[in-house]
Amino acid sequence: MTLTVVILTKNEERHIVRALASVAAIADTCVVVDSGSDDRTVELAEAEGARTLVHPFITQAQQFNWAIDQLPQETEWILRLDADEIVTTHLAVEILDGLTTLPPETLGVYAPRRMHFLGRRIAWGGVFPVRVLRLFRHGHGHCENRWMDEHIIVDGETANFAGEIIDDNLNSLTWWTEKHNSYASREVVDILNQQHNFMPQESVAKLRGGQQAGIKRWIKEYVYARLPGGLRAFAYFLYRYVFRLGFLDGKEGTAFHVLQGFWYRYLVDMKLHEVNTYMKRKNVKVEVAIKDVLGIDLHPRA
Repeated sequence: MTLTVVILTKNEERHIVRALASVAAIADTCVVVDSGSDDRTVELAEAEGARTLVHPFITQAQQFNWAIDQLPQETEWILRLDADEIVTTHLAVEILDGLTTLPPETLGVYAPRRMHFLGRRIAWGGVFPVRVLRLFRHGHGHCENRWMDEHIIVDGETANFAGEIIDDNLNSLTWWTEKHNSYASREVVDILNQQHNFMPQESVAKLRGGQQAGIKRWIKEYVYARLPGGLRAFAYFLYRYVFRLGFLDGKEGTAFHVLQGFWYRYLVDMKLHEVNTYMKRKNVKVEVAIKDVLGIDLHPRA
């Protein structure tokens, strides 16, 4: 079985060689889709033997689905990997041994994904590892149509591997907070779309089979979303940091749980409040408010 690894990039010179090295023993082809890096990302990727493509970025989902469409018809398996992630040796061995033995009705494979933050492995808080579908047969999977927190959807049976994907971003905390500020705006778009239905959207919450990603999305969309804004962010932080023992992750873990488990979630709630208030005060449609308040154009020109 042949395996093509797809990596989306934008200014990832700090990570790209490490990511490609982690799949060098299992990938027949690596395709790097860049969205306009002004550093050495493309140069380094090509030096490692990757095929590079350039395409304007709108969302992760649209970019990845475009990348799938560029692959040759004879492509058999696809592995999606972020530039700041690595495939562990355990998972690499499972992929090498497992792809040839999986039954033909198995169209996708889940693997655990674990987070490192400020150089520390996050072990507590009940959030990692999370099982994600990153490996699937060409022609049987795509990325769900969302602006944030997108997952791969396949149209058939799935299997599970035990080896992990490690998310270990080496950028500064300033970079992380700026990135998550952007993420918060994108998540607000998805929340507003769920409420107002102004554009097509998919959700793994509607899939059957009880996979972890679908269960978490269902809780997020149908339980968490109905709690009072702001208060729910604090409740979620308490759940992670106190009840799921997040404080055991040390100083770096505390920073992670506070920033990702409270600050980010509170930021999403306040941006959502800001857009809703703007809509009422200006009497404008949701798409206009999103552009004016969040600076996101939902219908950019080519």
